[in-house]
Amino acid sequence: MFEAFITGILLLLTFNKSECYALLTSPARQSGVFACSLVLALLWQIKAGILPYLNIHILGVTAITLVMGWRLASLCALLSTSLLWYFTPLSASEFAPFLLLTALAPIYLSYGLFVLCYNFLPRHFFVYIFVCAFICAGLVGAAKIMLNTGYFWWSGVYPWQTLYDNYLFYSVLIWFPEAMLNGMAITLLITYRPEWVKTFYDREYLDK
Repeated sequence: MFEAFITGILLLLTFNKSECYALLTSPARQSGVFACSLVLALLWQIKAGILPYLNIHILGVTAITLVMGWRLASLCALLSTSLLWYFTPLSASEFAPFLLLTALAPIYLSYGLFVLCYNFLPRHFFVYIFVCAFICAGLVGAAKIMLNTGYFWWSGVYPWQTLYDNYLFYSVLIWFPEAMLNGMAITLLITYRPEWVKTFYDREYLDK
């Protein structure tokens, strides 16, 4: 119940009238949201794990957040989780915790790290690629494992030692593939389709 409450609050925070109007009046933006939702759902299905619930997989939310912005990225995550709930064994009781820990918390963290980079680091093409996309994605991937570890320990699903031995150490391993995939995706997009990346500003990152 607590997880559903927090998830609902975060989803309410994403609501913006002008953003919704722009989405409803732009078929291209709608296509982008649906495409990103499908990509996330597919990524989240490619997973591995030793014990139930303790799955590791590529998130991809950092790239989606940089491309769509945090509001539309949250909508993409909601649609992706809904697809998993409908087509996979994800139960209704698991819906809110999954959406919160796998999507919304990493999206907020990704955007927060981007804002910090934007305000405190030089606005340069390579800074955007290697810090905003690559390094931040790796940190978010590791943070997601840590959040899940804390949640499953707090909720009593697994004791701490089990989580430490079978799950927490994956945070050291997952950061590089997470960083690589997100970094490569953003590099390709800002090289060939920079207008698709909402947080990439040509005048600031290229005119250097």
